[in-house]
Formats: sequence, C-alpha cells, structure tokens
Amino acid sequence: MDHIVLEIGLAVVLIAVAGILSAKLKFSVIPFYILIGMAVGPHAPKIGVFDFRFIESAPFIEFLGRLGVLFLLFYLGLEFSVGRLIKSGKSIAVGGTIYIAINFTLGLLFAYFAGLPFKEILVVAGITTISSSAIVAKVLVDLKRTANSETEMILGIIMFEDVFLAVYISILSGLVLSGSTSLAGVALSALIALGFMLAVLIIGRKAVPLLNKVLDIRSNELFLLVIFGGLMVVAGFSETIHVAEAIGALLVGLVLAETEHMKRIEHLILPFRDFFGAMFFFSFGLTIDPTTLGGAVWLSLGAVVVTLIGNFAAGMLAGKSAGLSKKASVNIGLTIVSRGEFSIVMANLGKAGSLLPLLQPFAALYVLILAILGPLLTKESKTIYKLIYGRKERLQPKDNAQPADRVQSAEREG
Repeated sequence: MDHIVLEIGLAVVLIAVAGILSAKLKFSVIPFYILIGMAVGPHAPKIGVFDFRFIESAPFIEFLGRLGVLFLLFYLGLEFSVGRLIKSGKSIAVGGTIYIAINFTLGLLFAYFAGLPFKEILVVAGITTISSSAIVAKVLVDLKRTANSETEMILGIIMFEDVFLAVYISILSGLVLSGSTSLAGVALSALIALGFMLAVLIIGRKAVPLLNKVLDIRSNELFLLVIFGGLMVVAGFSETIHVAEAIGALLVGLVLAETEHMKRIEHLILPFRDFFGAMFFFSFGLTIDPTTLGGAVWLSLGAVVVTLIGNFAAGMLAGKSAGLSKKASVNIGLTIVSRGEFSIVMANLGKAGSLLPLLQPFAALYVLILAILGPLLTKESKTIYKLIYGRKERLQPKDNAQPADRVQSAEREG
C-alpha cells in the first residue's frame, strides 16, 4: 500500500521536533536536522503503519532536499548583489586560490601519510577541500551576517570552489572510472563553467531594466510562478553543463537582487527557504547509516583536525589579501569549514570506481562532524577571536595615547 503521504508527514513532524529541541537548547538547528535524519532511515523500525525507514518516500524527500539547496543559495544571492560581487572580483580570485591551494594540498598530504592508494588519495583530497554551500548559506542567513564585510569573500570562495569542482570531477572521473582523462576535455569543462557564471552575471545585470518590467506583476501567485520558473530553469540548465545547480540558483539570486522587486521576492521566498532547507538537512541525515561509521573514526577525526587548521589558515590569508580585519578573516575561516553535499558526491564517485569501501563511512562521519562543528564554530567566532587575539590587542599601546604618557610608561618599565 502507498503510504508516501504519511511518511512525508512523519518526516515533517520529526523535523519540527528537532527544531523545537534546538530552540530550547539555543543551538544551531542544522545538526539537529541531520541527527534526526540519522536516527531514522533504512535502519530504523517500522511500527504498524508508521514506517520510519522512509523507503517509499525517500526519492521524494531527496528531491525536496534538492529544492532546499536551491532556495538557500537563491536567498543568499538575494541578500547580496552582482554589483558587490564584481567590485570584489580580484580579491575573490586571490582568496579562492589561497583557499583551494591550502585545503587541497593538506588533503593530499593527509591521505598520503594515512597510507591510502593513489586514487583514494585523490578522492579524499576532493572530500576535504569543498565546503557545503547549503550549510554556509543557512548559517549566514540564520546569524544575520549577509551584510558583513567578509560575506563577499565567502560567497566568492563558494563560487570559486564550484569552478574547481567542475575541473576536478572531470579529472577524477577520468582517472577513477575509465583510467584516463583528456586534458582538452578538462579545460573545456572549466571554461564552460566559468563562462556560464560570467555570462549570467553580465547579461543579468544588463537585463535589470527588462526584469523590472517583466516582474511588475500584481498577483503574488503569478509573481512566484515567474520567479520559481526562472530559478528552476537556470539551476537545471547549469547542472546540464556540469555547474552545480546550487550555484545556478545563487546566480539567479545575485541578478534579481539588482531589481526593484528584491524586497518582495525576499519576503515571499522566506517560507519556502525555511521549509525546503530543513528537508535538505533531514534528507542528508537519512543518507548516513550510524552502524557503518565505526571503522573510519580515527581517519575522520584526523581529517577534521587537518580541515580546521587549513580553513583557519586559509581564512586568515584570504582575508588579509582582501584587506579585511583579523576578526572578519576569522569569520571566513570558521564559516566555510562545514562539509556536506559535495563531499558525499566525491565519496560516491569512489564507490562507483570500486575503490576502498572505507571511503563511504569516512566521508559520512567526516561530513557529519563538520556539519555539526561548522555552525557552532561560526556562531562562537567572536569568542574564538577574543581567545586568539584578545590578549595581543590588550597588550598593544593605544594609538591615541599621548607621547608624554608613553615616555612615562617606558620609564616605569625601565
């Protein structure tokens, strides 16, 4: 018998319970959504008509989760704009290069010293390099940091990562699945990905006057249909040319942020962002089977430590290259530490290539830990900054101190 509606209802109830619990404990809601998803799924019991395995509804829940990623990135784009992104183009390119170089190199070295074979080393490096755009977007919105100075760099790094991902998956697929790869094919994939992003941003900005007229619709129903249609088409098309659909959604948001209808779109999209975003993290939890994680504990913990160090260093260097403050740079390093959907894609690629079975539980546990740690570290970034730099700043002489005061202080010290 088809119980898909009942299963979806159970999923929504579980998500609501997780949300209420997180609010009571005053913690980020993301880990709770993931953990409640892990608690059920294929390994969970069936009690009468209540099937907590979510077998029949799994494909639909996964689809709702995909929509969640689109709405999260679309909303993040709305909070930003093409203009701000273009102004920061050079610093974003430098910062993105720094971030990828540090984290990819550390990933390679970690996997090498862990004694993994060559192909597994490449997969692990991919798993540990790419941050979760969905979690980053959710954290930025929840903590109301979309207007912060470092958000430009964070968004830029996310987009830079996607270009890297398009190139790297092309290389890795050739090596892992067929044993060879075409240099021309890799270069073409990279150019297509980069060209598509630039085309959407440039053409979208030129089309703002036209978009203002097209979106001048009184009916909210028709207005949302037009917005959703454009969002789905661009996101879907981006996927066909091997650019993550989430990045397509981000680009649409960046373009529409330039229009005079931005506030209306933002207001109407909020409920969809929250509902489908919650479904994404729940569906992500469903893919993780706790019983398979034991053999990868130490490898995952080691990778987490390496990632935390690499992200902090990359954030500080990227922020410094853009002329940002130490506090903003710390925020960069802690905000983009979360790993998620792209890491799981890398692990699945290893599975398709019949590589070591260890890669699946390693990726699941590694992603789970950072999906929990990432939002918590971002929330407490101010405290972490004070712990690292607070004492140094207190010891530094104040710029407004009078020369005589400084002389007296020096005499006392002498």
